[in-house]
Amino acid sequence: MVLGIAHIQPIVAIIAGVLILVWPRLLNYVVAIYLILTGVLGLGILR
Repeated sequence: MVLGIAHIQPIVAIIAGVLILVWPRLLNYVVAIYLILTGVLGLGILR
């Protein structure tokens, strides 16, 4: 099974949502990391 961006984004979103519910201060870091990873994957820098 090959994981592409279409598979990774929903998994990251679920994990981020759970972490934000557990620790609301984590929101800033989770959003920043998510945006950075989405941008890097979208540009094709990491495959």
